[in-house]
Amino acid sequence: MNPSLNVDAGTSDKKSMPCMSSLPPEVEQGNIEYKLKLVNPSPSRFEHLVTQMKWRLREGQGEAIYEIGVEDNGMLAGLMSEDLDASLQTLSKMAEKLGASTTTLRERTIEGEGASPSRRACEILVRKVPDNQQFIDLRLAVLGNADAGKSTLLGVLTQGEFDNGRGRARLNLFRHLHEIQSGRTSSISHEILGFNSKGQVINYSDSRCAEEICEQASKLITFIDLAGHHKYLKTTIFGLTGHSPDFAMLVVSANTGIVGTTKEHLGLAMALQVPVFVVISKIDLCPPVVIQRTIANLEKILKGPGCNKVTIRVHNIDDAMTAAAHFNSDRICPIFTVSSVSGFHLDLLKRFLNVLPPLHNSKEQEKLTQESAEFQIDEIFSVPNVGNVVGGTLVRGTIKEDDKLLVGPTETGEFILVQVQSIHRNRSACRFVRSAQAATLALTADYDKSILRKGMVLIDPKVTPQSTMCFEADVYVLFHCTSISAGFQTTVHIANVCQTAIMEQIDRPSIQTNQKARVMFRFIKYPEYLREGSRLLFREGRTKGIGQVTKVLPHCTPDR
Repeated sequence: MNPSLNVDAGTSDKKSMPCMSSLPPEVEQGNIEYKLKLVNPSPSRFEHLVTQMKWRLREGQGEAIYEIGVEDNGMLAGLMSEDLDASLQTLSKMAEKLGASTTTLRERTIEGEGASPSRRACEILVRKVPDNQQFIDLRLAVLGNADAGKSTLLGVLTQGEFDNGRGRARLNLFRHLHEIQSGRTSSISHEILGFNSKGQVINYSDSRCAEEICEQASKLITFIDLAGHHKYLKTTIFGLTGHSPDFAMLVVSANTGIVGTTKEHLGLAMALQVPVFVVISKIDLCPPVVIQRTIANLEKILKGPGCNKVTIRVHNIDDAMTAAAHFNSDRICPIFTVSSVSGFHLDLLKRFLNVLPPLHNSKEQEKLTQESAEFQIDEIFSVPNVGNVVGGTLVRGTIKEDDKLLVGPTETGEFILVQVQSIHRNRSACRFVRSAQAATLALTADYDKSILRKGMVLIDPKVTPQSTMCFEADVYVLFHCTSISAGFQTTVHIANVCQTAIMEQIDRPSIQTNQKARVMFRFIKYPEYLREGSRLLFREGRTKGIGQVTKVLPHCTPDR
């Protein structure tokens, strides 16, 4: 095996690399800061720089990227070695004062003109876990057709060992016997990959357990492994809507190309506005000409009118860092080519994940945190000596131990008062959970545990929640073979809600592919809790559509 293909993702790359002449101009918002040089600042200037770094870290929710030797307009001026070393030393002192750490992501060499000596510029990652968090947490949904190598890739990333070519790496991810026997995922499973403050990988290697990974990691990537086979599409859609991933990784097999559910999964991510990057796997199984054909076909789809993406082929560390820095843009789509058997380019994928910025900025996050608590339930457990445990995502507010919340709606549309006994995140106990974090909550109350189901919410009693059987939405039909009229039944996905509903009223005689309409839906089983403005996805067979909830009609419970 070529040793250069197994580079640890946390080590800094000190080699001189060819570079572009400039970067995009610096923007006031965000977590990226340009500095030409930081040589011997005065005490007042130093305090100002520390305050500025604190703000950038806040914008990046604990992470900031400093470009040293770069002017505010993005021009790569570079510095002589003496000035660069002094600037990096000042940057380290600034980070140390805030309790943060620095890691060199890459160095650029700017060749001098004529007899002028060459100069260097550095990109530095500054990381500090926020005081109210144990680690920086990102959720990543893994999409792709069956047999694309999704579970195998996750097994290699999280276990730290390459695959043997026969699927050994994926065995630890499967939850059911039939998955092990068939080699295909049919349920939603979660795996974690951590990075410490220096960007080094923390995974299950060296006999670590999940608790140790969470304790040692400053940044945690939670992979949501979704099913690729078409008959498990309902499960995959629920994973995308109910688990609220920050990003999506579309895995495409190099030898089979874009087949099966690949386009459908890409379309679902686009419809739900989840940023996507692509990993082309199994490149060790086919010649370069086949790999290039797969990439070309993929780029044709991504650049087409339906996606309108700008693709970046990641061949080196410079490409990976550039892709990560601009990935929050709606148009950027990086493409990686990897092998889970030889380890080719896995180091680039790890570097990308290490620098991947949070989806929401600090202001949006603070606003959500200050709202009343709302926890979406997507899993139900019964734990011996503990009782009923619900798993899901806190979409807004905060929840602490001993908090009293309402759970519902029940089949009659009611909400029942419960108390939070304990909280776990990533299999570790914690005192509280804040917005955009996934957790499991143990509940105590005098109620029948059979009333709990997926699609319920835990909500602050101050909200006075109301359930609904009917709601109005603006919809857009992505595909239907004929026309849709009143009375059409479809499966509706709204956040963690998944239920069959009837289109009772449509503001036009019928709707067809690529047409919009305002529709009144009615659930056929039991009431749900919905928020106006929520994104909606509906499907029935090959019929698919998207929309947004515009009006929620309260449901009358029997005691009203």
